Amino acid sequence: MEISTTSENTQRMEAARVLSPRRKSTTASTVEALAREQLQHFSVEPESEYGHALLNACSALYEAQADMDRLWKVTADTIEGLDRTDRIAWFNAKKFLSFQVAKILDTLQNPFRKSYQELDMSDDSLQAKGPYPIFDNVTALFSANPVIVRTATYIYACTEWVDDAFHGKEALHEIYSRLLNPTSISLANHIVDLEAGPHASEYLAWNFNSGMAAIDTLLGHVLGRGDIVLVSRNVYGGTWQLLHDFYGDERRLGAHIEWFDGYDRESFVSRAEEISEQYADQIAAGANVFFYVESPCNPHGFVLDIPGMSAESHKRGWTVIHDSTVATPFLDKPLQRANPDERPDYLIHSYTKDLTGNGNATAGVVIARNERMFIPKGEEMAGRSWQDTLFWDAYYIKGAFLDADKAFEVISGIKTLEMRMLKKCINTLVLARFLASHSGINVHCNALEGHWNHDQRERGLRFGLPAPLFTIDFEDSGLERETFISFFDSLSPVFNHMVSLGQCNTTILCPAFTSHSELDREALAESGIAPTNIRIAVGDENPKELIGHFLGASRLVIDRDHPGFSDRFMSPAEVDVLVRDTYLDVHSKYIQAGRSLESFLN
Repeated sequence: MEISTTSENTQRMEAARVLSPRRKSTTASTVEALAREQLQHFSVEPESEYGHALLNACSALYEAQADMDRLWKVTADTIEGLDRTDRIAWFNAKKFLSFQVAKILDTLQNPFRKSYQELDMSDDSLQAKGPYPIFDNVTALFSANPVIVRTATYIYACTEWVDDAFHGKEALHEIYSRLLNPTSISLANHIVDLEAGPHASEYLAWNFNSGMAAIDTLLGHVLGRGDIVLVSRNVYGGTWQLLHDFYGDERRLGAHIEWFDGYDRESFVSRAEEISEQYADQIAAGANVFFYVESPCNPHGFVLDIPGMSAESHKRGWTVIHDSTVATPFLDKPLQRANPDERPDYLIHSYTKDLTGNGNATAGVVIARNERMFIPKGEEMAGRSWQDTLFWDAYYIKGAFLDADKAFEVISGIKTLEMRMLKKCINTLVLARFLASHSGINVHCNALEGHWNHDQRERGLRFGLPAPLFTIDFEDSGLERETFISFFDSLSPVFNHMVSLGQCNTTILCPAFTSHSELDREALAESGIAPTNIRIAVGDENPKELIGHFLGASRLVIDRDHPGFSDRFMSPAEVDVLVRDTYLDVHSKYIQAGRSLESFLN
């Protein structure tokens, strides 16, 4: 029993020591000694009236820190075994405890501010400094939304604390907003909760100022000279250009860029075997192999067998990078698969698209297991050194951080993700089926029954819904180039001419001239992108209005050169039935797939 008590006291002192301004150099072995040492550090006489009050306050805080540490350990050890009622009780008890701790800090502000005022600084000094940050920021802790922290840098407590911060060992000190910012960290934690769910404690995210910045920083971190990257054929044009023209350039990194045209596990195994044989010597000499995949892919929205391909990649010791921008956590959560081998190693999103949803911010994110993302300096985790993490190797030095204002926009956008995506998926089903009713239009969308990617979409995406992205072409209609271009231009304004996707409004572009213009003629053909290809990024509008305008533009332009073209679509009455039946069917599936009330009680 005595040993247990001694051990517990040692743990409490270790926890309490974290609060000391001399946490790295203290020789104190008791809480009172820590408190007296703190007073001495700041040249306060402990026997004075002020010193006596401060000594008691410091001692109580050291004890409270030890108790908080104990509370965290108890929570971590027992939370999964609690029933829901106990979890509710524990949460609200900690919530109120947070207010109590903040109230202590708030109470401190009066004597703190008075001490500051009594320094009797001149007006020019006061104006130059502005209000001291701590005084009026305590209540911001309880803002109903994350606070937009517009600052380049932060005040820090003392020398030893900031030294720890620069080694990644003091999370309270974010040092510099190029590295860390409270608003951006709030978003990073939020996206991990959404994507990883029950595995959230195993994952970490870093935010970037665009999706391409996230991709480039990650590739620059993981790729070495002569490494091999197997890439799914249908990726965003900017990604294609980055891999093909930069990382694959011999003058730069000289990575071997290879392409994969399949969508199922079997075709991946076949291509993986070819790669293993083709690069056997390089792999034996230490070259690493990466599989870079976009699913659902851009521009067609087709779905790949990510679980199967991840498992096959990991069998071979390959690293999997999955761009899940088009899916969002609404349609797919690849990090929540029960079998870790079926999860990608890195997950990428362009926040710019559906996660923000309104087109008012460019941002991106990379999510991966903790040991791949951050380890304090000088330490190791899961066999990996701190130097090999994304934070220290790339994020810390490249400066592609996400600022607070953009982070706030993304957080705000995510609040309506479920509602927006559900309607978009319904609209995609309606639009694809309407367009497919015309024999002269090729609809490249797995929402259609009989489409070669239909079953993979059913298995791979939530509720079996399609991604709100697909393409059509008029290659079988014999449209003249001028007719096609005039028709495309006439689709505005109901179909917005914009070069992004994932907005609330429906946007269209011709990939060959815009998003995939970096690809040469051969690469475009290999990606299934024809000259008359139109990418439709479906929005939240009334689908009947979209269809009506498409018909109107067809009558205005195409019928002029190809009489009767617009008469070959399904009738207006059939469209009304299609819209009604699709809405009812999808909402029924949505409700039926939801959790039962019983699950929220246990």
